Amino acid sequence: MGIDGLLPSAEVAAAAERVFGERVGLAAEYARLLSTDGVVRGLIGPRETPRIWERHLVNCAVLGEIIPIGASVVDVGSGAGLPGIVLAVARPDLSITLVEPLARRTAFLSETVTALGLESTVTVVRGRAEDVVDGPPAGADVVTARAVAPLDRLAGWCLPLARTGGRLLALKGASAADEIAEHRAVVAGLGGADPVVRLCGTDLIDPPATVVEIVKERDFVPSRPKPSSRAAGPKRDAAGKSGGRGSGRGRTRRG
Repeated sequence: MGIDGLLPSAEVAAAAERVFGERVGLAAEYARLLSTDGVVRGLIGPRETPRIWERHLVNCAVLGEIIPIGASVVDVGSGAGLPGIVLAVARPDLSITLVEPLARRTAFLSETVTALGLESTVTVVRGRAEDVVDGPPAGADVVTARAVAPLDRLAGWCLPLARTGGRLLALKGASAADEIAEHRAVVAGLGGADPVVRLCGTDLIDPPATVVEIVKERDFVPSRPKPSSRAAGPKRDAAGKSGGRGSGRGRTRRG
């Protein structure tokens, strides 16, 4: 029998025990919540239930391979908690903020955090990434996202939440290389280094998780429009004198 009676294969069960360690029972409770309340609330599709472990839990947990010990993490568009809650279960050393704009999802996230006893390491924030950029989540070591948006928009939302030298880790699919090629220039303009594809869980799952990593090199400063010629001040003649009516310069005073 597999973990919590969900009957993953022996291979998936072994992978789950490796990534979650002694907290695999906590992961099983999260799997149960996703398969019940998550489905009822429309956060997880019913067809996903048989593959909760391999497609969602283990696939997200292996992301922890490239996250430093004790890092602060912001999970953007957390949805049902993927990968944010998974990382909190697998890596209790991390400090994680879940950012999600929809009320029904943040309600599920808050309830799940309480049910799993993760209150000391996980904070739920309702809002869009661009709305919380000046709040407590900003300046994170790592910003994560899964199935949120194309790379150009994702970088625009997530990089401002990372500290300089911090990283965006975006879980992507087979099109990761194509997205990088298409949006490389936009990412650079937003202050990100050249995106790199990282494969996580190569010795645990097949296929491994595909992650696009972008290091934040600098803050993005929007360019300011150039002032129009009309706003540049009054025209001057060849001698550098101002023209136009009302100018008293250059006149001979009659007495």
